[in-house]
Amino acid sequence: MTDAIERESMEFDVVIVGAGPSGLAAACQLMQKANSAGQELSVCVLEKGAEVGAHIFSGALLDPRALIELFPDWQERGAPLHTPVVRDEVYLLKNGEKARKIPNALVPGTMHNTGGSTPNYVISAGNLCRWLGEQAEALGVEIFPGFAAQHAIVEEGVVKGVITGDMGVAADGSETANYMPGMELRAKYTLFSEGSRGHIGKRLISDFALDEGRDPQHYAIGFKELWDVPAELHEPGLVLHGSGWPLAGNADGGWFLYHGDQQQVMVGLIIDLAYRNPYLSPFDEFQRMKHHPLLKRYLEKGKRVSYGARAITKGGMNCLPKMTMPGALLLGCDAGTLNFAKIKGIHTAMKSGLVAADSIVEALRAGDQGGAELTSFTRQWEASWAWQELYEQRNFGPAIHKYGTLGGGAYNRLNQLLGNKLPTVHDTQRDETLTHAQDAEKVEYAKPDGKISFDKLSSVFLSSTNHDENQPCHLKLTDPKIPIQTNLPEYAEPAQRYCPAGVYEVVEGEEGPRFQINFQNCIHCKTCDIKDPSQNITWTAPEGGGGPRYPNM
Repeated sequence: MTDAIERESMEFDVVIVGAGPSGLAAACQLMQKANSAGQELSVCVLEKGAEVGAHIFSGALLDPRALIELFPDWQERGAPLHTPVVRDEVYLLKNGEKARKIPNALVPGTMHNTGGSTPNYVISAGNLCRWLGEQAEALGVEIFPGFAAQHAIVEEGVVKGVITGDMGVAADGSETANYMPGMELRAKYTLFSEGSRGHIGKRLISDFALDEGRDPQHYAIGFKELWDVPAELHEPGLVLHGSGWPLAGNADGGWFLYHGDQQQVMVGLIIDLAYRNPYLSPFDEFQRMKHHPLLKRYLEKGKRVSYGARAITKGGMNCLPKMTMPGALLLGCDAGTLNFAKIKGIHTAMKSGLVAADSIVEALRAGDQGGAELTSFTRQWEASWAWQELYEQRNFGPAIHKYGTLGGGAYNRLNQLLGNKLPTVHDTQRDETLTHAQDAEKVEYAKPDGKISFDKLSSVFLSSTNHDENQPCHLKLTDPKIPIQTNLPEYAEPAQRYCPAGVYEVVEGEEGPRFQINFQNCIHCKTCDIKDPSQNITWTAPEGGGGPRYPNM
């Protein structure tokens, strides 16, 4: 898009939207390649968070393969990989009390994190990105935190860069004394690495029909808390995974508990957003899960220090859109490069960034002036180990959706044993589909105890989320009447429950119920943009610097 506002403009060879793993890997690789060849290259990274890493959220276990390719000397450079995985355990939880340990021989190979020449690591994805940002700046990359890309510049069918959001706009749309119009950042090539359900990436996928012929994309919501625990309960490098209770029968998903460094454990739950019951509350399922004795024993003497939630793009190969368009590339979770069978996506996201950088450097050295569609990226990406990973696990998510956790797991295990020769499974039902409230069973949740389980508002407090109240609401309703007139009678307005931050409320008043949006609570998870049954909510970037400020997440 273009607009009529007169804006300042800056030009770069490459503009990267989002300082996540894929964007920063691309930035570092671009400058390393250019510097080694004595090539002049200007690269800019825009980050909507107040600092690099502020909005980064992941489990996280890291397969260091892409990091090793980017920086073979990562240890000497001080990369924040301190805790190798030393032991894996996988459990099936039952009825809130029992747990069955799955023998290692029956655990799919993709779930193993030990063995091999290089171990996987328990890490903070935010701290990894902070470190990658430092490496990028040392190489000559310009990073602008606190600036949110709001729109793509598209001229004659070619992406020419982005426009940052206006600053200092009041809630009523008027200009405050601090008003500053957004800038145009123009580039020969623009890389979109916004993370899951990127708001510009979403538009580009639609405008350029990048998902034509693909299955509908599928998502999950991932929760995570950091807990300080006593030394006697802490085993650095212990990794626990599992499924079953409390989700059995209501949703697909799985939980994790990772022992990191500094006497901290990371506990979380991933819930498939294809669930159908409008009364299900993902947040409350997570809080309930922590009361299982297997998990509670690590937490009951500890202290919760941080909380967050984020959508996860998990459809895999069958849903992966075309990643190229004239003048731009779609990278990492913005496209959906997560290997959900491994429950890992940092390494594949970084690899997409490395391939993007290689294809751009190759094009510029050949005299390209920008604006072309980088078909060389597609060739190199499809020849990469990351593509091969996604291809081999293309049935993982669809089989679980179609046959359930146990049936889908059995299908995938058999497929692995047969060398991926079983037929490809497709899942074409969209995630926003819900059962009507009158046909759904209500789900009752216990009141949080304030020790193991907590409410939404105290949880949001731990995310350090902040938005200036005097700014336009960044959660846009296509039709303001739909929440009360349609979603409330048909689906009991599920936004009250699927949002993990208490953003949406139905408030009773003298004139009847009204829909209230507490956008200041928004932790940028994007779940509302995905799960609203009427597809009436659009998440857009708020003023730069707003949102969570995650430490060590």
